[in-house]
Amino acid sequence: MAVNSAKLIEIINLIADDINANKEFLTELDSAIGDADHGINMSKGFKAVTEKISAMADKDCGSILKTTGMTLVSTVGGASGPLYGTAFMRAGQVVGNKTELNYDDLLVILEAALAGIKMRGKAEKGEKTIVDALEPAVEVLRSSSSVDAKLFEKAVEAAKDGVEYTKGIIAKKGRASYLGERSIGHQDPGATSTYIILAAIHKALNEKSS
Repeated sequence: MAVNSAKLIEIINLIADDINANKEFLTELDSAIGDADHGINMSKGFKAVTEKISAMADKDCGSILKTTGMTLVSTVGGASGPLYGTAFMRAGQVVGNKTELNYDDLLVILEAALAGIKMRGKAEKGEKTIVDALEPAVEVLRSSSSVDAKLFEKAVEAAKDGVEYTKGIIAKKGRASYLGERSIGHQDPGATSTYIILAAIHKALNEKSS
């Protein structure tokens, strides 16, 4: 895998497309335990991102990721903007001025994103948040001395399992936490959008190798 700046923009555009395609589903999930705007906000934010980064193919990967994060912070409402914005900005910081990324960089990026989300949201695994999808994926990637396509596929599956796991636990963060035990049985929208993002990255990388 070799992802240059132009390919990174393609990946982010695909994330935007898949978030938009799932906009109503994410909002439906959020209507049960949140403010009923997660899909709408995320779609709006990533649309703004695609416009912002469209002319950045000559920039380094870190700049593209940081611009993505700053745009999400300024355009996505609720908690999602600061959380996803921090994730992408942290990713941009660890990537720095690299103009090409590989699978090992992907682990570094996702570790930085996870650390940023946990710091910003004060969340841990088991609290019905983004972390429940992202941390299991990172754990899979950490399980080997080097990351490859097959391991990343397993990581995406772990994120999917993490989304399923959120159905059976009580929400302890955000608006959903007000529901207490009534939040059990509902899938977390943030964990779901995280899985959609990881699945989009996986799809884009497979397109690269096909």
